[in-house]
Parts: sequence; C-alpha cells; structure tokens
Amino acid sequence: MTVLTQASRGRTNSLAWLLVLGIVLAALNLRTAVTSVGPLLDHLSAALGMTSVGSGLLTTLPVLAFATVGAVTPTLARRIGEHRLLLLALVTLGAGTLVRSLVDSAPVFLMGSAVALSGGAVGNVLIPTLIKRHFPARTGTMTTVYTTALAVGTMLAAAATVPIERASGDWHIALGVWAALAAVAAVPWLLLLRSEPERRAAQPESGMRRLARSKLAWTVAIYFGTQSMIAYIMFGWLATILTDGGFTVDQAGVILGGFTALNIPVSILVPVIAARFRDQRPVVVGLVVAYTIGFAGLWAAPASTAPIWVVFVAIGMGSFPLALMMLALRTRTPEATAGLSAFGQSAGYLIAGAGPLLVGVLREVSGGWAAPYTLIFSVLVAQLLTGLYAGRERYLEDERKAPLPG
Repeated sequence: MTVLTQASRGRTNSLAWLLVLGIVLAALNLRTAVTSVGPLLDHLSAALGMTSVGSGLLTTLPVLAFATVGAVTPTLARRIGEHRLLLLALVTLGAGTLVRSLVDSAPVFLMGSAVALSGGAVGNVLIPTLIKRHFPARTGTMTTVYTTALAVGTMLAAAATVPIERASGDWHIALGVWAALAAVAAVPWLLLLRSEPERRAAQPESGMRRLARSKLAWTVAIYFGTQSMIAYIMFGWLATILTDGGFTVDQAGVILGGFTALNIPVSILVPVIAARFRDQRPVVVGLVVAYTIGFAGLWAAPASTAPIWVVFVAIGMGSFPLALMMLALRTRTPEATAGLSAFGQSAGYLIAGAGPLLVGVLREVSGGWAAPYTLIFSVLVAQLLTGLYAGRERYLEDERKAPLPG
C-alpha cells in the first residue's frame, strides 16, 4: 500500500508533492560526492600529500560503494523502513562530505569519501523503489523527474566546485558546500517519517540468490553496466580524445561541459518517450544507433568535427535513464523493484568500473585509439543485445512460473 493510498483525501496532494520534492532534492545529491572531487583532484592530491595509489583509490571508490552498499540496501530497507533509510542515507552523505571537507589527512579524506558515497549508493537503489511504490501509474514521469534532477546535480557539482574554490580561496569550503545541500534534502524525509510504508518480507523473486539465476535480472544488469561503462569512459577520457585530436585544453573543457549539460534535456526526453511504449526495444535501438554514429565520427571523421559527434554520443547517453526505468518497468511490485535495482546496479557498476581502466591500458599498449574504440563498439553490441531482451514487456515475478535455468 502506498503512502498516497494510506493518506486521507485532504492529505493526498500535500503528501504527493512532498514526495516529489523529497525525490528531487535527494537526486540532486546522489552524485555531488563524486563529481565535486574530479575538478580538484590534482589540487587535492597535492594538498593532502596523496600518493598515486590514493588518487586511484579515490576515483575507484564510487564504483566500489555503489556495488557493495547497493547490494544490501533492500535488506536494510526492510529492517529500517524506506523513508527512514533514505533519510539516514542523506545524513550519512552529508556527514561524510562535511568530514572530508574539514581534514588535511589523506586517509581520513578517503574514509569520509567512502561514508558519503555509501549514502549515495543507498539512494541509487531506494529511489526507483520509492517511485514504483508511490507512483506506480506515473513511473515514466517520475523517472524523468528523478533522472533530470540527478543530471542537474551531477553537472552543478562538476561546474560549480572550481569557481567556489577560486572565490573562497579554500578547497575545504568548495567541498563543504555540498554537505549543506544534503542537509536541505533531508528535511522532506523528516516530515515523511510519519508516512513510512508498511514493511513487508522479502518476496521469493527478489532475493539475490534467485536474481543471480534470472536471465532477465542479468540482462538488465548487463544493460545497466554497459551504459555506465560508456559514461565512465566518456567522462574520464573525452577530454583526452579531444586534445589528442588537436583541441586545446580549454576547448576540450568547453566541449566536455556542453556534453555534460546535454544530459539534462536527454534525461527529460528519453523517459517520456520510452513510457509511451509497452515495448522499449525501439528506444534501445535508437540510442545504440546514436552512440554508434557518435563514436564512429569521433574515430574516423576529421577532428575538427568532433563537437557534432559528441552531440550524438550525448543522445546515446539516454540509455542511463532508460536503464533506470527498466528497474521499475520489468517488475510488478516495489519489493521486486528493490531487489532488481540492487542486483542490477551492483553488478552493473562492477562491470562499468573496468571501462576507463581498460581504455587506458589499451591506449598505452597500442599507442593509439583504434583498440579503445574497438572495445567501445564491443560494449555497444552487448548493450544492444541485452537491451533488446530487457526492453520487451516482461516481468521478473513471472519467472517463478517457469523452471529457473541451470
């Protein structure tokens, strides 16, 4: 039973809008602990005396946190409650962000980052579940709201951290600002504690052991992982691709900023379009085609035309909101959504984390971009095949009706 159906008619609208506000504010925070560090990474490494190993660990922490903490989130939600757990996640995110902004010790900074990212990992899994529970008839609309807020928060932290650092003259302040945003996001969930949904026992189809034997769960996970891998590769290597093609560092930065900004309209449009169909396979194909055109252009076309191809890649990045939609569209109940969300994102982020490292190794070994692009196109083939399976209307719960593979 949803909060909205539990509420009296006089409270329904206020609770609905409070839930929307809570989801938007939470989503704005889920990536700030990640993208606020990247622009200051060299400065932070020098200020904290962080070794290259420490810097590498800092950039790997998001994947580790999203995979490990995300996996246990459904269990925590059943024990604590979904609203309470999301409130706790936002407090944890804010506390970790605040701690790391106050210290000058590399180990403590890494610990604070791990705490903050753990809060974000819980939010990654919980919000699709909350959308399924409270807005089952408006999954597409609410996924649009969620992914748009997520994209805005991602871009805001990436774009504003350096100007804040320059204006204040202190990186501690530039990172600490984001703790205040987490505190603001916690307020709606404090008010929603009285409307905590009834906790239910885990359903058979949502257990991790069963999901690990589910073809649908694995195709959703691989689809999620391949789109995340492409995203990590682009955010990590696009600037290098452009500078290797003859663009200046400043020009590459502008193009990368435009690429990041394009994620906002794409995050708005893709869920709206996908929600109009019971079968999402045409959308899967369209996004893979956009990716293919973009990467083929970056590889083979004159370097001066790179901004055109970056736009196509940005359109292909709509596979992220589509993957999030599938977590709810391929399940019938919030409990199953929670299980699939945890499994799909945990396995998916582990797959994705290898992408930037593989690109770096292949570029170093081959001395060029042919091998990395071959890897990217191979990933796109996997994305297409898994997307075609996961995109057809089917439900995780229905697999109980047939013998499991193996």
